[in-house]
Amino acid sequence: MGSIGEQEVIRLGQLEIRYLLDGCAGASPSRLGSFELTVPPNANVPPPHSHADNDEFVYVLDGVLRYSVNEITRDLGVGDSMFTPRGAVHAFNNPYSKTARALIMQTPDIGPQYFRDVRAIIDAGGPPDKTKLLEVMTRYGLTLSV
Repeated sequence: MGSIGEQEVIRLGQLEIRYLLDGCAGASPSRLGSFELTVPPNANVPPPHSHADNDEFVYVLDGVLRYSVNEITRDLGVGDSMFTPRGAVHAFNNPYSKTARALIMQTPDIGPQYFRDVRAIIDAGGPPDKTKLLEVMTRYGLTLSV
């Protein structure tokens, strides 16, 4: 229940999100969501932000991901993890030469539709409309922290 059969891959620029468990789907959503995040070296990533309604857990599967929660920044290698409680400012990037992959779990799940909505703005042509991106983020409970 709640999983996506073909595991849709959502591309946001160079980033890839492959949803494994859609916690928002179905008549009885599980509330827990999970996706694999792929971050190529030096890819454009979201700015520091917080989630009003979602706790987030990151577990690195491959490569090294630089991850920050509030004032703590760590380089997470394979098997390393970090937890972001709702309301905490967090960010990630990959300043290394190898692509990083991480398993992300959220409760409650933000859902794949958030990433589809962001993709629609990014893929509209030309530079992304920052006002529209901010509107989508706000609608899903995200706040920029830059």
